[in-house]
Amino acid sequence: MKVLLKKDVEKLGVAGEIVTVKDGYGRNFLVPQGFAVFATAGAVRSAEEELRQKSRKADATKAQAEDIAAQIKDTPLTITVKAGEDGKIFGTVTNQMLADSLNEKGFELDRRKIELDSDVKNLGEFTATIDLHPEVKASLKFWVVKEEE
Repeated sequence: MKVLLKKDVEKLGVAGEIVTVKDGYGRNFLVPQGFAVFATAGAVRSAEEELRQKSRKADATKAQAEDIAAQIKDTPLTITVKAGEDGKIFGTVTNQMLADSLNEKGFELDRRKIELDSDVKNLGEFTATIDLHPEVKASLKFWVVKEEE
């Protein structure tokens, strides 16, 4: 029996794939649990169209992420913090601080997508990596300066 998988099934296949299974496994487990549908001509056409639409949408999302990455690369970012005389800051600069600064500049980013390349405990220039898409990462340069008293 041929079935079209609607969800990933371990040791069987991934969603959208047509697989051959024993009649009882398909009829008594996969179909009632919602893991698969019978591989009729209509179901196969529908799955192919859905796959094409997902592909088109993924390409558009990737292009949008690349545009945002280019904009972030050109954006100067300065974080002001309290610091001692030797340039050591009180506390540390976090990804939440970077996300807030980027949100003020018009970028809607989640703090969990920002990863600092090193611990920021001194004044100076640093970099962070922003994960915008599974295939697109942006590099952000930012400066940490002392707050005026």
